Amino acid sequence: MKLRKLFAGDDAVSPVIGVILMVAITVILAAVIGTFVLSIGGDLQNNPPNAQFTFSQEDNGDLTMTHDNGDSVDVEKMSVTYDGSGSLGCQTDGGGSNEWSGSDAELTAGDSCTLDNGELTDGDTIRITWESDDGGTSATLAKYEY
Repeated sequence: MKLRKLFAGDDAVSPVIGVILMVAITVILAAVIGTFVLSIGGDLQNNPPNAQFTFSQEDNGDLTMTHDNGDSVDVEKMSVTYDGSGSLGCQTDGGGSNEWSGSDAELTAGDSCTLDNGELTDGDTIRITWESDDGGTSATLAKYEY
């Protein structure tokens, strides 16, 4: 008689199954959310900086580019080109007159560069472009028609 009562009583089975299901659901949700968050974090490195530049052309033809405000820009990921072909100075290595003033490896607000390059002619379009480390993302940060 006691044996029948033991097998007939299934009160303890439901709570155990419920706990196991809740733990499984929690683990699956944590894995999905973790994957989503980590994949977004990886994409942040490939997003272009939000930086504003201004250009001022002098009477003698020199062109000054100034980082006005916004995110800092890694100089190694940035290039200054005209009409998509020629690359212009504005380096940070101190190797010439065309270098960004006040910067080391990153441009911040207030950094500027004056191009005294004779290669520019009227109608040339100067572009400041940025490219991600893996080369998969690029953006034009500023452009100016000379």
